[in-house]
Amino acid sequence: MTPELGLDFKSMPKIELHAHLSGSISRQCLHEIWEMKKAARKTDLEDPLLVMPPGRHDYDLKTFFPLFSSYIYNLIDDVSSLEHSTKSVIRDFAHDGVVYLELRTTPRAMPTAGLDKAGYVDTVLRAIEDARADTPTLHTRLILSIDRRNSLDEAGEAVALAKLFRDRGVVAVDLCGDPTKGDVSLFTPVIEEARAAGLKITIHFAEAEASASEAELNTIMSWMPDRLGHVIHVSEAIKRQIAERGGIGLELCLSCNVHAKMIVGSFEAHHFGGWWRVDGPIVVPCTDDVGIFGSPLSNEWRLIQHHFRLQREEILGLAKKGIGAIFAGDGERERLRRLMW
Repeated sequence: MTPELGLDFKSMPKIELHAHLSGSISRQCLHEIWEMKKAARKTDLEDPLLVMPPGRHDYDLKTFFPLFSSYIYNLIDDVSSLEHSTKSVIRDFAHDGVVYLELRTTPRAMPTAGLDKAGYVDTVLRAIEDARADTPTLHTRLILSIDRRNSLDEAGEAVALAKLFRDRGVVAVDLCGDPTKGDVSLFTPVIEEARAAGLKITIHFAEAEASASEAELNTIMSWMPDRLGHVIHVSEAIKRQIAERGGIGLELCLSCNVHAKMIVGSFEAHHFGGWWRVDGPIVVPCTDDVGIFGSPLSNEWRLIQHHFRLQREEILGLAKKGIGAIFAGDGERERLRRLMW
C-alpha cells in the first residue's frame, strides 16, 4: 500500500503487454522443474538457484541471451516442463493483480521430446487454456516472436503458425532477439504478410545502440507497427514520427532497462518520464523478463510512482489508457473497462 495515495499496486488491476514466456519463469519454478528432472535422471544441468542466485538481477545484454541458449532452453525441453512453466507464469501474474496478459514466445522445436514448432505453440496454448480455470480474472493472449537471427523462411514459419493458431488466442507477431544480430529489412515481406492476415505487429525497437540506426528504425516504422517495445535510443526525428502516428503503444520496461544498463543512469533517468505525458502514444509499463530482473508489474508501478511522482488519478488514468493498446477485441476491452479502477 502507498499510504499517501491510498493505492495498493498489487491489488490494482493491471495490463501486461511485454512479457517473454521463458524470461518470466520464476527461479523457484525453474528449481522445481530441475528437481523433478534430476530425480528422474533427465538432466545434468546445475541447480538454477546456483546458476541464477536469488537476488541477482544485473544481467546485461552480454550475459542475458546466453542464459537462455545455454540453460533455460535446455531445462524447458519437453511437454511437461513447458506446460508446468507456462501455468506457473500465468499464476504469478494473476497473483500480482494482472487481469490481461499478452505473453510472447519464439516457437522452437524440441526434437528429443518429439515436438515440432507447431507442437510447441499448441502446448503453450493448451497450458494457457488449462490455467484459465485457476485464474479466471486473468485473460491471456499469445504473441509469436521472430528472432532477429532467423532466416526469412524461419520468420515465415512463425507467421504461418500465428495464422494457424489465431482462433485459439494468437493475436500478433513480434520481432525480438539479440539486438546486435541480423538485418531487420530481411523481414519486411513476412511482416507485411502478417499484417495482411489481420495479425497485429509489435517490434523490439531501439533497445540498444546496435539496433538504433536511422535505417533500421525507419524500416520498422514503415511496417506501421501497432506497438513498439523499449524505445530507448531514438532520435528527435523518430520521436516525432512516433508521436505523430497517434495511438501507437509503447511497451516501457523500467527495471529491465536499469538492471541491464540499457539506459544511462537509474530509474529517475528512464525515458518513461519523457513519454508518459506525450499526446498520441499509449504508454504501457511492462516487466519484460520478471524471472530474470525480479520486478513484478506491481513493483514497476511502484517505481513509477516513487521516481516520477504521479498522483493517484494519473496512475489510474495511465493504467486504464493501456486498454487502447491491447490486441484483443472490443469484448475484452469492455471487460477491462469494467474491471479497472
